[in-house]
Amino acid sequence: MILYPAIDLKDGRCVRLRAGRMEDATVYNPDPAAQATSFLEAGFSWLHVVDLDGAFAGAARNDAAIAAILAATSARVQLGGGVRDLASVEHWLALGVTRLVLGTAAVRDPLFAKAACARFPGQIAIGVDAREGKVAVAGWAEQTALDALDLAKLYADAGAGALIVTDIGRDGLKSGVNVTFTGTMADAVGIPVIASGGMRDVADVLALRAHAQSHAKARPIAGAILGRALYDGDITAQAALAAAA
Repeated sequence: MILYPAIDLKDGRCVRLRAGRMEDATVYNPDPAAQATSFLEAGFSWLHVVDLDGAFAGAARNDAAIAAILAATSARVQLGGGVRDLASVEHWLALGVTRLVLGTAAVRDPLFAKAACARFPGQIAIGVDAREGKVAVAGWAEQTALDALDLAKLYADAGAGALIVTDIGRDGLKSGVNVTFTGTMADAVGIPVIASGGMRDVADVLALRAHAQSHAKARPIAGAILGRALYDGDITAQAALAAAA
């Protein structure tokens, strides 16, 4: 299992939100590039970077911070937030981003999202961001009636490199990862699934790993995003990486 420490960007700073609320942000580091370097030095090989302002605006708003992260570290970067057109996809991949996450665009413009998956196979991830099983878009500010599982199945054969499955209600709250919800997604599609939202401690990492043995048709959960619990020290990089391995 691959672990992705999160660097969420708001006003150029590294923050964590609670349940996706922009008004409830905790600043953890004013220097995102320094934070990225520390994660790489701790042993992580991937970073999950989100332009929170861009997710609301529909276009990149933390370009300088993202560029600084790319320049400061050799870690592979998974980037989301405000990527809504092919020009943005090409721009960030050309700058060195390894994989781009399409969330709102995957819901509102599936033709574009599927075209991006086909043009850049394996380099596009689909964000399945759900609140009580229903997808939310535009920085999670707008709720839809679309079932999360239906969105996942829509991209099952599109060539996406991963599905990032977020339980919004748990995100940033350290209430425990939703293994059942994430596992249902993993079992339903053949795309690697990355768990997000609610990570509390090493037990969550082990629970995600154990899903593969939970029943006869279970599929492994490919990864997990670490946020507030990592920043607060409830889970250490060493312990998390050991559990994932």
